Amino acid sequence: MESDGRLDPATLAAALDDQPAIVSVMATEAATFLAYAHFGDHIICLGDVYGGTFELLGVNLAQLGISTTFLRADELDRLPEALTDRTRLVFFETPTNPNLDVFDIHAIAELARTVGALTVVDNTFATPVNQNPLHHGADLVVHSATKYFGGHSDLTAGTVIGSAEHLAPIMMLRKNLGQMIAPEIASQPARSIRSLPVRVRTQNDSAAAIATHLATHPRITRVNYPGLATGEAKRIVDTQMRGGGGILSIVLDATVAETAAVVDRLRIFFIAPSLGGVESLVTQPITTTHHGLDPAERARRGITDGMIRLSIGREDTDDLLADLTHALDAE
Repeated sequence: MESDGRLDPATLAAALDDQPAIVSVMATEAATFLAYAHFGDHIICLGDVYGGTFELLGVNLAQLGISTTFLRADELDRLPEALTDRTRLVFFETPTNPNLDVFDIHAIAELARTVGALTVVDNTFATPVNQNPLHHGADLVVHSATKYFGGHSDLTAGTVIGSAEHLAPIMMLRKNLGQMIAPEIASQPARSIRSLPVRVRTQNDSAAAIATHLATHPRITRVNYPGLATGEAKRIVDTQMRGGGGILSIVLDATVAETAAVVDRLRIFFIAPSLGGVESLVTQPITTTHHGLDPAERARRGITDGMIRLSIGREDTDDLLADLTHALDAE
């Protein structure tokens, strides 16, 4: 699935058949973590991740004697000291959910190798159209195939990508823990993968235009989008990404209720915590994807009451901008 950049749809479809399709991305992550980390071992998780991943690492794996060090994006300089001879995996999303931070995959993988740890990248937001982590030194790549691979909000699936050697222990756990996707579901991402390049490139263009426009709106204090990155983040984006993706988040100086009122006024965007489909979706991370995260930890990570995450679909860009402008400007 990590392609050479040309992204021939037939090649992508064939490649999907060579990857272990699992019933969900959480099952994918669980199988990957358990395949490589055992009692007394250590995992490092960088930046923001899906709320369920925080719980899996911080609660479920902790009960099995597997410890996790969580480092925020602004704590990356602590990574060398956090690595130990018991560190088995360094895991991160790039871009992250929901702050859209980006990490230098090559630099992190080089550091992880100094202690023999594998680098695992969640590439769901970027997709193989925009980013190929294996080309930048990652050992394993996971995707929520529910999202862009499926592309039509009608399935739940996950996949992990890597060399045969790295996949072998994961395959055993997938089989023995019953994390097998049903054949009728597995056929759907094989169908949708053929349109992945066309869908994602359109969503890239629309999201970039919307992010640029919203960056000047007086009610918005921050727009998080890789295409707007500056400084070191822009260097990373330019080095390892071919497009900014279809996800952005905005931050209002507003209460939960005031933010919810903006969301409720949207008419084209559907309120839903998923992403990556052909329809545009909107959610408040504090009430959905990161609801289970401790409020103090959410605040520490900048996941505020005024944050709104947008998944841009394939509707007309001007229509989406008009919908957002109306929702932000109306009282």
